[in-house]
Amino acid sequence: MNEVIVIYAATLLLAWPLGKYIAGVFGGAKGTAGAVFLPVENALYRLFGVDPSQPMSWQGYGKALLKLHLALVLIVFGLLMAQGFLFLNPDGIDGMSWDLALHTAVSFLTNTNQQHYSGQAQLSYLAHTFGIVTLQVVTPAAGMAALVAIVRTLLGRSDKKKQPAGDGVVSVGNFYEDIIRAIVRVMLPVAAVVALIIAAEGVPNSYEGARTAIPLDQTAGMEEQNIPIGPVAPMVAIKQVGTNGGGWYGPNSSVPLENPTPVSNFVQTVSIVLIPAALVFALGFMTGRCRLAMVVMGVMVVMSISLTSVTIWSENQPNAAFAGLAAEGPNLEGKEVRFGATATALWGSWTTQTSNGSVNGMHDSFNPIGGMIPMIDMFINVTFGGIGVGLIGYLLFLLLAAFLGSLMIGRAPEIAGKALETREMKLVCIALLIQPLLILGFSAITVAFPSLTGNSNPGFHGLSQVIYEYTSAFANNGSGFEGLGDNTVWWNVTCAVNLALGRFIPILAPLAIAASLAAKRSAPEGRGSLSIDTPTFGLMTLAVIVMFTLLSFMPVLILGPIAEALALMS
Repeated sequence: MNEVIVIYAATLLLAWPLGKYIAGVFGGAKGTAGAVFLPVENALYRLFGVDPSQPMSWQGYGKALLKLHLALVLIVFGLLMAQGFLFLNPDGIDGMSWDLALHTAVSFLTNTNQQHYSGQAQLSYLAHTFGIVTLQVVTPAAGMAALVAIVRTLLGRSDKKKQPAGDGVVSVGNFYEDIIRAIVRVMLPVAAVVALIIAAEGVPNSYEGARTAIPLDQTAGMEEQNIPIGPVAPMVAIKQVGTNGGGWYGPNSSVPLENPTPVSNFVQTVSIVLIPAALVFALGFMTGRCRLAMVVMGVMVVMSISLTSVTIWSENQPNAAFAGLAAEGPNLEGKEVRFGATATALWGSWTTQTSNGSVNGMHDSFNPIGGMIPMIDMFINVTFGGIGVGLIGYLLFLLLAAFLGSLMIGRAPEIAGKALETREMKLVCIALLIQPLLILGFSAITVAFPSLTGNSNPGFHGLSQVIYEYTSAFANNGSGFEGLGDNTVWWNVTCAVNLALGRFIPILAPLAIAASLAAKRSAPEGRGSLSIDTPTFGLMTLAVIVMFTLLSFMPVLILGPIAEALALMS
């Protein structure tokens, strides 16, 4: 348990100065960092032919974001299908089928990294480094840019807000400036530090082909073994700090080559939550609302500790399948024994509290309650959430709580002096309710036709496998209850739909809400105004999050992991 406390403390202590730095990056602060990075940024602006000083409306900002992602998905889709004919393919890996290439491209495009393939066996070095890793850098930066635009527009200081986009239209900033700053000044430097640390711990970093090893036990019937290597360290670094997930190897960070030592495991675990937590602190520094940032962080930490504690407790209980067959102890099925049940449970909880999705153990082998918590983490999806989008999701719940709270104290609904009216609340409802609609709808269709399902377990756990996969896709998480036969046209296409809608609607709807509210006249805040930066309002927001999650998903949790737990107990 001490290691859990140390990891929580280290993450928050590192997140505070990083959050202050991020606020400076997007707040126009000048200094050494600006002198170093500005020439690089200016060169990129000239290369892409964009004007970073041009203000954009929310529609222009959203169109620029979508056009960038459309171009990237087409390039990576073609690369994945043609990789067998291209260079940097020393192991002679063939191209992907159209449906697997589509799913993979959309998955990495949406900061999800849900893998229906085994990374080291089905991707060339070119596809990995120039396709996958490029998306792993760009897509979290796009989420960060969208968050900055929303926070700047909705809660920013009046003296820091961008100039109008023209004809009185509210400006939310410039997408190209925001995303390039996020990439050049945040994502790449942090990932470089992590890559150097884990490479020093023994994670491979080479463009050589697979190594051949001679097994020590010659009676095993295997004369030699091919061990894939490659530029693993940079990919692992950006997958962690970018809340991307996935991995160079199929079993991710449970593979010794990807996660060789306790130090690398510590660094990778901290990296999962580091930037999402830093963005909460950045919220306070950017807007001058430090009390609000502390309330948000308090709510997120309470949810995180509560959910993580249940996961750790569950995975330190015996596995019912081994009753009478071995000495009682923690559930070590599917665990990497170098790290044990506690470290794996912590990783499993944190990787689903963010949109990271990487693993250092198999979630499908967790005890039923331990496997239920990662599902709940993804249902909530705002405990820390993905880079940018997690805090954006929290702001949606904050708006809903403000609407309900205003009505409860007998005032017209408002936030920060701006009236919350029909248009804003419709967009909030669309962004929130599309989650249960897609997850439960696709799950119902899939289990109704056993030929589509592909699950490896009957009954309660089989249902959990299906629910988990669609939840992971919509939450842009990427982890899975493996054992599911998900490399089919049905799974690849339906998950791609979930991936895309789960990414872009929760970004574009809040962007429109922020612009709509910013265009309204502010009413002076008085003693009767609803204050959003108090512990009471934090508890109100927490209650709204919990109630929404339970009302949406409690029935399916009862039919899946809870029923499985009760069956094993009996």
